[in-house]
Amino acid sequence: MTQMTIGHLYTSLHAGCASAVARVLEAYEVEVEYVDLDPDDVEEALEQAEVDLLVSAWFPRDEKLAGPGRRVLGDLYQPVTSFAAFVPLGAVSTLTAADVDRIIVADDSRQSLEEALKQLPALSVLPIESIGEGALIERLEKARDAGEKPLVVAMQPHAVFHTDLLNVIEDPARLLGGEMSARMIMRDDVARQADSDLIDELSEMMLGNKVMSALDYVISVEGQDPEGAAEAWQRGRLIGR
Repeated sequence: MTQMTIGHLYTSLHAGCASAVARVLEAYEVEVEYVDLDPDDVEEALEQAEVDLLVSAWFPRDEKLAGPGRRVLGDLYQPVTSFAAFVPLGAVSTLTAADVDRIIVADDSRQSLEEALKQLPALSVLPIESIGEGALIERLEKARDAGEKPLVVAMQPHAVFHTDLLNVIEDPARLLGGEMSARMIMRDDVARQADSDLIDELSEMMLGNKVMSALDYVISVEGQDPEGAAEAWQRGRLIGR
């Protein structure tokens, strides 16, 4: 197969992932095109064969996408919603309003937070501020400079976790939910035509949350294009050794 269309959600995180996967395809002389998708368009894009390979499926959340005629590949990274703070603190269940003075939550993690607060009465009295994922770093820099003590709730991977702003807080009861698995979905007809070694390599491909946070940072904060960020990853220049 000489051409393949990668579908991904429109955020910098998913664009970076798509470009990293594309580096593997291109090594097998596959020409790559990209399709940016809105979450509501993913199922239709697969059904209408608008994409050959989807790289923005998080399992078990997106298991519904793995229907007949589709092959699930790999375990690229492990999305997980996390508690964090500017300084190391004890487990989240031990915290009170004396330790943190507000909650700043990324929009995509608000529902998880609300469920968790049912088990954290000492924190449920704190004011809550929801903010878009793209504005999270700027808001936290302002909070740090103002001497605020927020409890932060955000999904890893994220650009903010490539900075030194946050320390992850232990959540042994997984009040925000457990880890998911970022997997790829390829149409069966495409997989049958593809090089078997390529399929094997995609199945074994691992990026990890650390690399994905770095990709998100260099794309969304430093303004690097996704292809350039993926090349830096491939050449071992994305994360200091």
